[in-house]
Amino acid sequence: MSMQDSTLEQYLSWAPDWLVALIMVVAALAIAVIIHALFQKLVLRLWVSRHPVVSTLIRRTRGVTRYGLILFMVSIVIPLLPLDRGATALANKVFIAALILLIGWVVLLAANLTADHYIGRFQIGAPDDFLARKAVTQVEVLKRILDALIIVVAIGFALMTFDSVRQLGLSLFASAGVVGIVAGVALRSVLANFFAGLQIALTQPIRIHDIVTIEGEFGHVEELSSSYVVIRLWDLRRLVVPLSYFIEKPFQNWTRSSSRLLGTVFLHMDYTVPIETIRNKAKEIVEASGLWDKQVFNVQVTDMKETALEIRVLVSCADSGKCWDLRCEVREKLIEFIKSEYPNALPRHPLIDRAMSQNSQRQPDNAASADLKAH
Repeated sequence: MSMQDSTLEQYLSWAPDWLVALIMVVAALAIAVIIHALFQKLVLRLWVSRHPVVSTLIRRTRGVTRYGLILFMVSIVIPLLPLDRGATALANKVFIAALILLIGWVVLLAANLTADHYIGRFQIGAPDDFLARKAVTQVEVLKRILDALIIVVAIGFALMTFDSVRQLGLSLFASAGVVGIVAGVALRSVLANFFAGLQIALTQPIRIHDIVTIEGEFGHVEELSSSYVVIRLWDLRRLVVPLSYFIEKPFQNWTRSSSRLLGTVFLHMDYTVPIETIRNKAKEIVEASGLWDKQVFNVQVTDMKETALEIRVLVSCADSGKCWDLRCEVREKLIEFIKSEYPNALPRHPLIDRAMSQNSQRQPDNAASADLKAH
């Protein structure tokens, strides 16, 4: 080793010590990256076809293993750096901080892999996926909160390796009351979303893929993060709502306990319409449709207004999408049936009826006057 050191010193005798140290560190980084890339390519080629789970694990851990190998190579190079005592001590502290970050990264990755493995056991999208969505929501929210805690703790311990940061931390701890008040005011929204995330994970007013109506918008819960919720609206827009909203303000959850829904179709008909005929036709339409779950069907006159009857058709469906489609189908086919069979039963405005009756009265008068003139 001494012979290699003397040879390296001869090649770099013209360069200052800091440049020699920088070159050695960069060389160690390059060697670590090359070795990691070759080793990973070799392992993937041997295992990708036989063990897909192992290949997926290797791809998920690519970053942390590369970082660990870099730290290993740097740990070998640090004692060989041509630095004075103070610079060597600083390099050791930086290495310890980087090592703490590596441990935090490993813990973070292990937590995420465990959570993803647990979530992978559930199938979302089935007709009765209530328990699956409940478990996935809890794990997703708790995973985001745990990730944030691990990152904050790892960065905090890494910074505490430096004396200046440690002294700052001790001074802040001594004045914890004032700092707590200032931090509470400055981070009020962040802390509100943090505790709202805990409440949502435990009480679950919303879950992944729940159907909600919020701020007059209708959509599905697409994503739950540690600070906000993404709602995918019916027209594919995204509504981003802070977590604290779901704790502080009311909203509609259409699938809180079940995905089954009741849909209504309102018809405004003239008083002369035969109710029983409309009921039978609506039943025929619903029974012929594959969207009905064969649970609830009813036709009732729910209101009597001055100019029309209000007829409500009530149907049940397995989910909101089928309910919307079935309502549209029933509405369209009933309108076509009434137009063809009972056109006079369609609602008319009194002013229009009066104008039509006046026109019908004028036409015979005009015809009579024309006959008199002809004679």
